[in-house]
This record gives sequence, C-alpha cells and structure tokens, in this order.
Amino acid sequence: MRLGAHMPIGGGIYKSIERGEGIGCESIQIFTKSNRQWTAKPLKKEDIEKFIETKKKYESKIFPIFAHTSYLINLASPEKETYDKSFNAMLIELERAEALELSYLVYHPGSHLDKKNPKTGSEKGIKRIAKAINELHEKTEGYKVMICLETMAGQGTNIGRKFEDLAQIIKLITDDSRIGVCYDTCHSFAAGYDIRTEKAYNKTFEEFESVIGFDRLIVFHINDSVGELNRRKDRHEHIGKGKIGKAGFKLLLNDSRFKDLGGTLETPKGKELAEDVENLKVLRSLYD
Repeated sequence: MRLGAHMPIGGGIYKSIERGEGIGCESIQIFTKSNRQWTAKPLKKEDIEKFIETKKKYESKIFPIFAHTSYLINLASPEKETYDKSFNAMLIELERAEALELSYLVYHPGSHLDKKNPKTGSEKGIKRIAKAINELHEKTEGYKVMICLETMAGQGTNIGRKFEDLAQIIKLITDDSRIGVCYDTCHSFAAGYDIRTEKAYNKTFEEFESVIGFDRLIVFHINDSVGELNRRKDRHEHIGKGKIGKAGFKLLLNDSRFKDLGGTLETPKGKELAEDVENLKVLRSLYD
C-alpha cells in the first residue's frame, strides 16, 4: 500500500505536497479549502499552477494525491436549505479538485436525520445522495476526478455504516465509472467490521467483495480506533494504540490485493507532524 497522511495546506496549497515528501509520504490527502466553511474564494491561477508544478515534481514519489470534502456537506438531508447548500458546496469541491488535477474526492455520504423511522429515513437519504451525485456528474461532464464514498462509523443517522448503504448508492449512479469507495479502518471497525484476526479479516473483506466489489475500492484511511468494535464511535487513534491494534493493520498491509492503493493517516497530529512520522514508521514495520 502507498502509505501517507492527510497534509495541511497552510501557507500555500502546494506546500501540502512538500510537507508530505518531507516526512516520507507515498500518497497524501488534503482539503482544498477550509473544511468548516460552505464556500471559498476561487483558487488563484498562480496557486493552481504552483500546485500542479509541485505535484509533477514529486509524481514518481507521491501518488495518489486526493482531496476530502468539507464536513458540512450533507446530501442526504431532507431539509431543503441544507441540501441546496450541500449541493452547491459539493460542486465547488469538485471544481477545485478538478482544477488541481486531483485523482479522487472523498466524501462522507451524509445523515438522513430521521431518528423515528431510521429504515425509511436511510432509504430516502440514499436516494437523495444518488440524485445529487447524478446531477453533479451532469454539471461536471468530462471531469476526471472521482467521488469516493467513505465507509462510516454509523453514529446518529449517518448513512454508510453498512457496505449495503454504499452499494445501494452506487447502484443508483448513472455514470458509475466516476464513483468509488474509501475504506476507513476506524469507521468500519466502529461499525462492526472486524479485521483483528485472520478469520475476522477474511470475513470482512469477503463481505466487501460480495456487496460492493474490490473494483470500487480506491483508497484507504488508515486509522486505529479509540472505541471498541461496533460501538459506532468515530474517534481516530494512533496506530497500534487503539482497539484495532497492530495485528489488524499487519493483515491489511500484507494483503497483495491492496498493494498499489493509497492509504492515508487521519490520526491526531501537531504542527511538526511528528505523530505522522511515528505512525508511518509503525505501519511500515508491519510489512512481512
């Protein structure tokens, strides 16, 4: 697996690549704007050019380079104002990712918000997500960037806890060549998908292959979990210090099916990125 981490973009979006190279990343994830704001000033031409220039400089070392959308976006929302704002924000995210020539855009499916009728709420939310993505695809015809639905922990009314949720969304996408999946190890563990033993690991990925298919699995988020299995708690922990433990990551990293996929850390870190350096060291020590 091409291991790396989510890199900050402060001081210039191109610096994310330089930071990644500086700590030995083989892939990186970034936000192309503040992840806590709906909109952003358009990217300046010189910023786009500098980013692409830096990306090409390190293209043999760092790939894929991909983005994550704002956490505010909720295309599953039944509330018109939120849905409309989310649609427009997602369009901005796609436009920015395409301008920067990024491969993928990772996206949290969203929350249906219907606590009284979770089954019906989920079904309606899935349809809203698919409708939005189909319309976004129409507005961005010819774009190369692919939306990757992320596996979720399942807290609240979030969609994406079950592999079936993502499979249903994908089934409703007209141009399914532009849709993939990001597997988050912490989220999926919190949702009940165990990878700590060979038996559990095989069961989880046999189910993934059966329900979604490995052809849809594009990137990984590599995070240990603060919470126990199936607790639906979305809290990331440093590698080997959480409830998944080193054994689960050893199985994942030595799985030849995922050899060339990007796997980025989203674990807590300080400005100097020392935690990323240590986590990458731990992960690489697990290779056979």
